[in-house]
Amino acid sequence: MCTFLISGIIKPSLFDRLPINAFFTTKMSEHLDFLNSQTLDNKVYLPIQKHTDTVHILNADMTPVIADAVITNRKSVFIGIQTADCAPILIYDEKRHVVGAVHAGWRGTAAAILKNTISMMELHFYSSPGDLKIAIGPAIRWRCYEVGYEVIEAVSRATGVGDYYKMEGAKYCIDIPSANRVQALSVGVKEENIWMSDECTFCLPEKYYSYRFAKGGVIGRQCGLIGIV
Repeated sequence: MCTFLISGIIKPSLFDRLPINAFFTTKMSEHLDFLNSQTLDNKVYLPIQKHTDTVHILNADMTPVIADAVITNRKSVFIGIQTADCAPILIYDEKRHVVGAVHAGWRGTAAAILKNTISMMELHFYSSPGDLKIAIGPAIRWRCYEVGYEVIEAVSRATGVGDYYKMEGAKYCIDIPSANRVQALSVGVKEENIWMSDECTFCLPEKYYSYRFAKGGVIGRQCGLIGIV
């Protein structure tokens, strides 16, 4: 279950009644206007995304750096990532009060960007995977995401066995949100602490920006944003 606000913001129920503000935006969202209405200091940190496996630890310096995941224990700041088919992932450690935002396309998933992020949370903030709550937002799903076998091989090396790809006739299709769910479970995140949107960005072009639907043309981006109150 999730809540759809009038502004088009999607707030996973997994984060209800927690001292954070976490949500995914849609085409209908004016997310910066939404942020300006909040009680936080309206600071937003977005990294420069390049489909890397780099995890940035946000301290006082708000200068954007190349990274595809951000973690922080700072209050009064939103961290986030932008997507247009890739999976946006938000993380909260309810014991250590640390948040994370992850951009997971197939390259990032093959590079284990989510597992790297969890590892960095353990190393720098003493987080435990069993205390993490993870929300995986809207992304391109299943039969809408046809890929070559080399993509299946690359993601499989990082993910292992799991139900996250299948054959559609003679074609391979992969579900990146499901692959990241498998990766999270493999490092000790509890199944009940993982929320996953069932919406496909390609199937809902009126609601979400989709790179594949636009055939690589100029399009916008939705965001996944999280901040400690």
